[in-house]
Amino acid sequence: MITRKDPATTRIRYSFLKILTGSDLSRRRLPLMAAESVLPGPVVWLTACAHGDEVGGIIVIQEVFKRIRRHKLLRGSVLAFPLMNPIGFETATRNITVSQEDLNRSFPGDQHGSLGERIAHRISSYIVQTQPALVLDLHNDWMNSIPYTVLDPDPGTEHRTAYEVAVQSSLRSGFLVIQENEPLQTTLSGSLLQQNIPALTLELGGSYVVHERNITHGLQAVWGLLSALEVVRPLDGTQPLTVPEGYADRVLHYSDRPYSSSSGIIRFLARPGDRVTLGQPIAEVYNAFGKMQERLVALNDSIVLGHADSSVVFPGMPVMAFGIG
Repeated sequence: MITRKDPATTRIRYSFLKILTGSDLSRRRLPLMAAESVLPGPVVWLTACAHGDEVGGIIVIQEVFKRIRRHKLLRGSVLAFPLMNPIGFETATRNITVSQEDLNRSFPGDQHGSLGERIAHRISSYIVQTQPALVLDLHNDWMNSIPYTVLDPDPGTEHRTAYEVAVQSSLRSGFLVIQENEPLQTTLSGSLLQQNIPALTLELGGSYVVHERNITHGLQAVWGLLSALEVVRPLDGTQPLTVPEGYADRVLHYSDRPYSSSSGIIRFLARPGDRVTLGQPIAEVYNAFGKMQERLVALNDSIVLGHADSSVVFPGMPVMAFGIG
């Protein structure tokens, strides 16, 4: 345990990483933030806005660096790409607008590939060369959702050490921990695990606009993980997000079922953060005359992570997400 009375000297610098040159010869760049202590220690990366409509992570990273400027680092470095998809961000769209690619399905990228793969390659290769101890990729979910941590599936014995670090970090986040059901090796976190780098995703509640409560929760989660690595000193007086009773130290599984079987207007009977039990009504679908077409019920004892942004549903649409376990 570090017991230094005074934090080490910290250097903070902001720069850019070039990604392309536009037809008007303008340069498109990714903002790059770096805080480095004079004392050696773990390198931690924070990344955000792979999806252009998910803005909360940008603000969390800004707030982390404001805290670092005030309180300094004890050791090591904190590096960040706060705006990985500036093209999507400028039009408030999920994908890279000009190529309609999902950046978070383009990793580890290809320097000779599509636009999304080239941007992903620039990001991934820059991160990997720093040999980070942990990478936290910040996202936002449906507009009506709660914060939670996403853990990739176990990548196997070859990458077990990195995965175990990711598991322990997830459980320290203070959020519910939800494990993906299927491996997604083209996400940033999934591709990094395949390269033996511990990585996980923090879903910070609703997208599109900045929700201050979720910013606070995200800041506390990130700062807590940095303090667990002894990169920063824990701050007194912070109240972390409380995991519902019975869910602490557990890894849950993600589900977006049941799907709607009819078309109409959906009315939600359970809210994000609610516990629901097997068979409990969670939503009802009505037609234009107000006649109920369908009642959806919970398929498991679970906790509601969020529900769809639209009140319009069609057959086969996912309308709610759950943590099960």
